[in-house]
Amino acid sequence: MKNILKITLFLVATSCSVNYSFNSGGAIPEDAKYFSVAYFENKSQFGSGIASQAFTQALIDVFNNQTKLISTEEDGDLIFEGYITNYSTSPLAIQAGTETAAQNRFTMTVLVKYTNQLDEKKSFERSFTRFVDYPSEQDFNTVEETLLEEVNKQLVQDIFNASVGDW
Repeated sequence: MKNILKITLFLVATSCSVNYSFNSGGAIPEDAKYFSVAYFENKSQFGSGIASQAFTQALIDVFNNQTKLISTEEDGDLIFEGYITNYSTSPLAIQAGTETAAQNRFTMTVLVKYTNQLDEKKSFERSFTRFVDYPSEQDFNTVEETLLEEVNKQLVQDIFNASVGDW
């Protein structure tokens, strides 16, 4: 009886396994060595002096940090270009009995044209939108950099996943 129990436990232990595979970049073509990111101009109605540079740099940083690809000014194997189409803040939740917002929402949308020069089928052009809420008593100009940093992290990860993250 003990032998049967041992054999059963051995079979269960050896047959049940989970395989994890970590590959940096997921769907990055093996031949890819370079990526390029064009400057993402802010073409939204609400022009921010810091949005374009902050977003462009965040996109470069995510590829530098999560892949072995080398950043180049132009003609990368993977090319990212586009512009900011929406950069806005709006009231979100109105306080009961008043016309004052309890929360505001900062929203940013980026139109991205991704060109995979090694596999054109993986290229796309689409918009990515993210937002973050903040208390209405905070002045947007005071918290803009912090909010922009948070939204940029979300946006560039979405773009990374859509382009090379194999999602």
